[in-house]
Amino acid sequence: MTQIELLLQYQQADMAADAFEAKIKRNPTRVAMKKNRDFLVEQQNAAKKLEAEVAQMTDRVETIKLAIVRLEEQLNQMTKRMQDTPPTDLAKAQEAARNAQKLLSDLEDYEKEMRTIQKEAASREKAEKDIRVKFATVKAEFEKQKEAYEAESKELKKELEQKRKEAEEKTAGLDPALLEKYRTIKQHCTPPVAKLYSGQCMGCNMSLPQATLRKLKNDSGIIECENCGRMLIQM
Repeated sequence: MTQIELLLQYQQADMAADAFEAKIKRNPTRVAMKKNRDFLVEQQNAAKKLEAEVAQMTDRVETIKLAIVRLEEQLNQMTKRMQDTPPTDLAKAQEAARNAQKLLSDLEDYEKEMRTIQKEAASREKAEKDIRVKFATVKAEFEKQKEAYEAESKELKKELEQKRKEAEEKTAGLDPALLEKYRTIKQHCTPPVAKLYSGQCMGCNMSLPQATLRKLKNDSGIIECENCGRMLIQM
């Protein structure tokens, strides 16, 4: 058997194994399982983000509470001073009133901010709870799909291994350099070997210049397509 025949024979077995592997990947149970797995990862990340946001809000609320306590203490102290030692003139009375008003305004702002944060935190906590409920439901479905797929794929994987083994057996007698080139081309172009018909590559359907057609490799009957890089068989 010539190198061309061996190469084509190997490609036929190799492509058959690839096609079977692609079929396994398109398995409906596997596709559904992957979709649910992606959903679980997405929801898990969303829950972690919400949890972190709630933690930040809780910290901020605690900071605000401390600030409110300090402002209330200042306001009480100011009130007590005014009661114990009332202002002796209008200017001092007005200044004391302004200071008191500033403290009251700051208190109001802090309390308003705290209510807003608490409301937003409650909303996020609810969203996180909803996510975890959905997560548990989809996780249970995913586990069932996984079990079903593992049962389905067990025999399919055995068949794929057999096809890979059969393809590997076809490399017997094939020039190692030719096989290496085949595998290199396959990384970016499939199938790696195409027919040459009327000066045209049947892989990319592009015509080759006459100069290229005259360049046969070691009289093996194989040339390379300048457009796609495939090995071309002259039939």
